Amino acid sequence: MRILIVEDDETLGDALSRRATRQGHGADLVVTGNQADEILKRQNYDLIILDLNLPGLDGKRVLENLRKRKKDTPVLVLTAREQVEDRITLLDCGADDYLTKPFDFGELEARCRALLRRKSGPARDQITYGNLVLDRNACTVSIDNELIDLKQREFRLLEIFLTHTGRVLSKDELLNHIYSFDESPSPNAIELYVARLRKKLATSSVDIKTLRGLGYLLNDLDEAK
Repeated sequence: MRILIVEDDETLGDALSRRATRQGHGADLVVTGNQADEILKRQNYDLIILDLNLPGLDGKRVLENLRKRKKDTPVLVLTAREQVEDRITLLDCGADDYLTKPFDFGELEARCRALLRRKSGPARDQITYGNLVLDRNACTVSIDNELIDLKQREFRLLEIFLTHTGRVLSKDELLNHIYSFDESPSPNAIELYVARLRKKLATSSVDIKTLRGLGYLLNDLDEAK
């Protein structure tokens, strides 16, 4: 998934970005509210982690502007404010969840997973597709109850296909989901990842079809029957 991290504390921002990247997500890091506001005008994200106290525009204004543009991207706010009234204000402005600093990284990641599940549909920790099961919490994939070895970006790519069954996904769209701005994947990166997935999932029910000039399609199993 593509995540925007808005955090002016460089140490914390780098840590959040590195953890997201290690999990196979595309992560962009900006340090001011103005940078966040500008980038959100032209780039869509699957999730935003937003610090409240920022140089320039504060996090509350960034959030308000995002919602005024009718964007429903899940937003997790990081705040040092502990008053109940402050939390109520954040939620009323359009935040989907919040964490008070200092926080545990494990809890942050669990809350992010919950927000992503909520955005993509029914809140499922496991996605079953025929004889294949993808576990979002454990980051594992099994075929006929046997675990298979997928790299993080292969796992995330499969997750995207499984949460967008029946929809054609272009190469550019897939690249936007799993790479950040400071990465420069080759034009053939998606083709390579799809080829690896097909090989590793050869005994599964997953059949990723190539539609030349359009992209890739994973049929909905229920509709295909």
